Amino acid sequence: MGSATRAALAVSRRELANTSAKDGLVIGEQLFEAGRVLGTSASLRSAFADPAAALQAKTALVSKLFAGLGVPARTILSTVVATRWSTQDDLLAGIEELGVRAIARSAPAGTTIEDELFAFGTAVASNADLELALSSKLGTNEAKAALVTALLGRGASTHSIAIVRQLVQQPRGRRIAELLRSSATSVADEASLAIATVTSAAPLSAAQLERLGEGLAAKYGRGIRLNQIVDPSIIGGVRVQIGDEMIDGTVSTRLTQLRLQLAG
Repeated sequence: MGSATRAALAVSRRELANTSAKDGLVIGEQLFEAGRVLGTSASLRSAFADPAAALQAKTALVSKLFAGLGVPARTILSTVVATRWSTQDDLLAGIEELGVRAIARSAPAGTTIEDELFAFGTAVASNADLELALSSKLGTNEAKAALVTALLGRGASTHSIAIVRQLVQQPRGRRIAELLRSSATSVADEASLAIATVTSAAPLSAAQLERLGEGLAAKYGRGIRLNQIVDPSIIGGVRVQIGDEMIDGTVSTRLTQLRLQLAG
């Protein structure tokens, strides 16, 4: 992510913070809708991302193109196009992230969107046919969105369903696991939390998870949401991933390192 994009996201997030949290689901879905429109038009993305283009012309184009959206969504979009982004793709990704964050802000207390996204990602990863159905370029966006609704309609929140429907309709070359992980990170960050994916050879006890969460919270200075993966192939130990940082204390990794040292 370039410095221009980081600055643009910061400005856009502040604009989002000025909106009503209770309207977040509507705002988020409208931002998703706008992003899908821009995703189908390279000329529109170029016009909005061009730093030399007149600001008044950009905001006028937002008002014309997205007249059917609510005022909060249009205001956020106007802020997005008024700032400089490192690339056109970053602008598009920024709109999606803002949509995810808007929806996260509106979730009722007790709704753990990030957990629902993780659970769905686990289900997809264990079913090759499902992953193909959600990622194939042969399927229509409408069919993919309908499949998500059918799969999640009874067990997940409306907020999680809205996010996943967006991800499968506009993957932008990303795999479904990456899409879900990125969105879950944004959801957690909106609540000032970080997500730690913990991989162990056998399930960790509640006490072990609690101690691990407390240690990570102290290390990173924020609350931690733990996702647990059981993988017997690591033999023993624990691997923890938070964002791009990996803490690998697994037996399998130590054995691999030992073999490399002996071979060298």
